[in-house]
Amino acid sequence: MLRLGRREFGPHERVIMAIVNRTPDSFYDRGATFRDEPALARVEQAVAEGAAIIDIGGVKAGPGEEVSAEEEARRTVGFVAEVRRRFPEVIISVDTWRAEVGEAVCEAGADLLNDAWGGADPGLAEVAARYGVGLVCTHAGGAEPRTRPHRVTYDDVMADILDVTVGLARRAVELGVPRESVLIDPGHDFGKNTRHSLEATRRLDEMVASGWPVLVSLSNKDFVGETLDRPVKERLIGTLATTAVSSWLGAMVYRVHEVAETRQVLDMVSSIAGHRAPAVARRGLA
Repeated sequence: MLRLGRREFGPHERVIMAIVNRTPDSFYDRGATFRDEPALARVEQAVAEGAAIIDIGGVKAGPGEEVSAEEEARRTVGFVAEVRRRFPEVIISVDTWRAEVGEAVCEAGADLLNDAWGGADPGLAEVAARYGVGLVCTHAGGAEPRTRPHRVTYDDVMADILDVTVGLARRAVELGVPRESVLIDPGHDFGKNTRHSLEATRRLDEMVASGWPVLVSLSNKDFVGETLDRPVKERLIGTLATTAVSSWLGAMVYRVHEVAETRQVLDMVSSIAGHRAPAVARRGLA
């Protein structure tokens, strides 16, 4: 079972986490949701299309202009509070590696801290424990926040992923984060080249077998683009193919840009697997 905010999810449920970037320079939307009203409209649309979680980020993942903790908080804290007010049932996640930002967004109503940089600030897990919120424990290969991998190697990439993420998850629980609110994430593209991310996808069932709910952040990433030789805006098909494989292998939460398309893929895979009835079943019966 996974418990986040007011919601509980069973082992066969597939949960969508919609991305809302509060940055002027995000790699995908180039600042489309930097201002409040477009960002709130994005939240409304994502919820209507089937997202249970809204993931709010105030700093783009890649290299770029320096963003202080104060500026990151300015971009996210007030917005978290407004989303909490307008959408009381939605699960609010914040993508941050900084404990001080984590504390501020928890005060504003966040339910989940998405630590995409693998414990770069160990204090973030302590914040999650103190507020009783969820935590995403990600493998980033030891990379510093906002850096790109360069000639990174692993003897066994999945063994490293499991060692790091399960270690972070266990530490979080020891600190007091609720066991049922901790997820692990292989960290596609983070501290990895394309072959590493493909292997992590291929062996995702090994993460599922660890017993921790698995979150994947696949949407329009470079490993998809390089695999198919497609620019950012032409990676949806590759992303959805990877999503289908990940769902079949047991991943539970999907951090995405395109909610409606992802919902259809996840529902189709769940129905093939026998965990979801068809929405309509008239063929051969009329």
